[in-house]
Amino acid sequence: MGASPAPFSGPTRRYAWYALALLAVLKLLSYVNRNVIFALVPPIELDLHLTDAHIGWIASAFVLLFSVAVFPFGVLSDLRSRRAVAGVGVVIWSAFAFLAGFSQGFWGLFMTRAAVGIGTAAFTAAAASLVADYFPGRRRALAMGIFSAGIPVGGILGITLGGQLEAIYGWRISMMAVAVPGILLAALVVRLTDPNRPPPVYTVRQYWRQLELGATGAFKAAWPLLLGAGVGAVAAWLLDTRYGATSSLDIAALATGIGLGLAGNLVLLVRANRRKEDVFDFLPAASMTDAIGETRVAVNTVFRTPTLKYLFVGGALVAFGVNGLVGWAPTFMSRTLGLSVAQGTLLLGQWGLLSGTAGTLAGGFTADWLGTYTGRARMIVSTVGVCIGGPLAVWLLAVRDLGLFVPVFAASFFFLTLYNGPVIAAVFDVVPGRIGATVMGAYLLFIHVAGDAIALPLVGILSDRFGIDRAIFILPVAVILGGIALYFGVGTVVRDMAFVASRTTASHPVE
Repeated sequence: MGASPAPFSGPTRRYAWYALALLAVLKLLSYVNRNVIFALVPPIELDLHLTDAHIGWIASAFVLLFSVAVFPFGVLSDLRSRRAVAGVGVVIWSAFAFLAGFSQGFWGLFMTRAAVGIGTAAFTAAAASLVADYFPGRRRALAMGIFSAGIPVGGILGITLGGQLEAIYGWRISMMAVAVPGILLAALVVRLTDPNRPPPVYTVRQYWRQLELGATGAFKAAWPLLLGAGVGAVAAWLLDTRYGATSSLDIAALATGIGLGLAGNLVLLVRANRRKEDVFDFLPAASMTDAIGETRVAVNTVFRTPTLKYLFVGGALVAFGVNGLVGWAPTFMSRTLGLSVAQGTLLLGQWGLLSGTAGTLAGGFTADWLGTYTGRARMIVSTVGVCIGGPLAVWLLAVRDLGLFVPVFAASFFFLTLYNGPVIAAVFDVVPGRIGATVMGAYLLFIHVAGDAIALPLVGILSDRFGIDRAIFILPVAVILGGIALYFGVGTVVRDMAFVASRTTASHPVE
């Protein structure tokens, strides 16, 4: 065994805040590019002859590719340079967000938006891990709150900018314009100093070679997903070629097959966990210094840490509700309150930016302050925010008076964004630091595949059938259920944090 690498002295406090500011701005820009399309629904539907279902599936393309890509990018971040992974991700999302403005039909927009999801996935897993290491301990929730402020602020800003730019320049220029800043800032990301990451022990090529050694076993473990994807692809082809189905039904068939396959895989993993079996027994022996071992330990950590289970399930339900609400809000306001796209997006922007920023920062401050009294602080703040914001969102969707709509919207959005920083910090609290990016990738994969990847097209399909005013009510109900799931995590988080602390202080135990 070789000599241990020299310890890292770590960045200065000033440099850590600079890095946080840069990564937070890029997080904001990623959500601007993600959500700008929702402000452009009417002109896109008119220009490209699309329906609400089409728009839902285009939005879902981003989420699905983001979800699939974020886990391997998390692994890559833990193996290699987090700065490089984040920088490349920014370039990919910015380039394809710009190219989306040239789309001439459904599939062009679908593919470019899917590529934006891949780039965003690369940035997100690596950046979240960097922030967690720049700000360890009690400052982590506040830092994660600032970083996560890009979610509500960027999401609302994307809708606002999209609506205002579209009114002047059209939807194509709107999409292109919001993509440019990311390209300009990507160079700064790759020049960041990694706070505490030593040189990697294994290369990506070695990782891939080890993975190939277990290819047969991997096929056996993943057969439900492969079968579901195959059946879904065949069903989509039959619908398209023999029955003349619309493209939305084609994609619905494929997505249903993949979703059922993922559900089958989850059943296999849960059964293996209950039998105390290694859910990845086809891989080489686990070790925290082994490339494959990191992935193996990360996945087993999720299934054997109660708090992570509650965070995954609660996060998926909250993502289903909140991201669905943000995505369909401009269309809902246009059709139920009689506002133009520009008027609706401006209203959302003014109050969403204020309440979303306040809620996210308040969540981080409150969790850090409460953390001086109890280790459950981050789970408590996350749970309280969701459990108050969900019922307020139900009330909001029943309001038809604009004078009442605005304050109820501001209050509900404040509480729903209260959870952003503390919940991400809680994920890092209950996992070993070395596999933080990998576990965060798994978390983001799950919450988006099981959350807004389903919510966005589902609301679109239900809207075409029953109207947006009825279809949208499934979203806050999911948020409330997510709050209940997070509540159970309040009772387990202290024990799980203590277990991680005991494992971290040990000298790299080998299973």
